[in-house]
Amino acid sequence: MHAELPGVKLWYTDSGGSGQPIVLLHANTGTSANWVSQTEAFSKAGFRVIAFDRRGWGRSFANPATGPQPGTVAEDLHALVEHLKLEKFHLLGVAGGGFVSLDYAAWHQERLFSLIIGASTGNITEQAEVDFRARFTLPGFRELPAKFRELGSSYLGENPEGVREWEHIEEHARQTDAPAMPLLRTPNTYAKVATIKVRTLLVIAGADLLAPPSLMRHWGAKLPNAEFATVFDAGHSIAWERPEEFNTGVLRFLGAA
Repeated sequence: MHAELPGVKLWYTDSGGSGQPIVLLHANTGTSANWVSQTEAFSKAGFRVIAFDRRGWGRSFANPATGPQPGTVAEDLHALVEHLKLEKFHLLGVAGGGFVSLDYAAWHQERLFSLIIGASTGNITEQAEVDFRARFTLPGFRELPAKFRELGSSYLGENPEGVREWEHIEEHARQTDAPAMPLLRTPNTYAKVATIKVRTLLVIAGADLLAPPSLMRHWGAKLPNAEFATVFDAGHSIAWERPEEFNTGVLRFLGAA
């Protein structure tokens, strides 16, 4: 369904129900379609599960007639939770969705029950983080097809059907004529994430070439109230590749497993 919000006709899904809401933020690749396994598992556990396509992704269309462009993802998220009248909710983002989760939590943590981030660099701008990422990034890695950057080697080998489905979603994810949308309201820094006091789970992907375990532990140590869990043999698309392990870890953190 669509919500008519300032500057955007935002596509979202909502499992409904009276349970605590959990909002899911997709990666820079893909759309809300990547969350099908999480929607099923979390709603079955009693949560109201909400996911949306970013402005310019999937079925969310920028609308200059109703608000300024280009907006930010955190602002669209806040407009949606206001539209849905969510007083408090859990926020879960993977990869680039994790960047936005940090941005939103530093802005409106009073609205969050908890924060969950999977397989993400956090897009921390400190030079120590930039240098860390540069040291492990293989030459030419960023120019590889998305599936080789985002999916783990084991998943690529063992699940050709899942890879094809992931590629299909990714190929139709970004609207070619959409205005470029900035991810963040303000840069993510050590000082910014240090202000986030809400209980936080960082889910590490053990075979992630973009946000390897040591990197997530490195920047995650700046969060005052962070816990860590690891999904072994998962690449950057952690929730898609290993949904059972990922979902179990999240539900255990939420006290529902």
